[in-house]
Amino acid sequence: MDKTALRAALLRQLETDIARQTEAAHDSRDEATSGENKAEGKYDMRAQEAAYLAEGQARMVAEMGESLALYAVLTLPAFTEGQPIALGAVITLTTGDRTLTCLLGPRAGGLEVDVGGLTVLVITPASPLGRQLPGLRTGDTVSLPGRGGSSIRHVITAVE
Repeated sequence: MDKTALRAALLRQLETDIARQTEAAHDSRDEATSGENKAEGKYDMRAQEAAYLAEGQARMVAEMGESLALYAVLTLPAFTEGQPIALGAVITLTTGDRTLTCLLGPRAGGLEVDVGGLTVLVITPASPLGRQLPGLRTGDTVSLPGRGGSSIRHVITAVE
């Protein structure tokens, strides 16, 4: 996997998400301060709710900005066969006929980017899957809860 292209795709996606979230925060702020949202009674909370929403969206923009800055300088090392998984690894998991490609990253878990036609999912060490991966190698298995209480086993088929 071309990790330079992966980094570029991550940065583009984060920039797009920041722009979208910033616009939403501005819209919420405008709604909160609009004269049309003046309270019509003591239980009318429209303006207050819009202000809370704007504050939450502004906080998300700040967090995304931190993620953007972090990925801009994050080392994405090349992993050799047999080397244990660590931060910056691109991992391919296989279950039956399904394959999932993940980047073990420090932030922005759940973000999906397309790199040369391949979808890469960012997972963090705080996630159930991310907690299991550090130190594992190609050929090891991880288990995640499935529907109905069953466990789904994933085989690590590649670490890049």
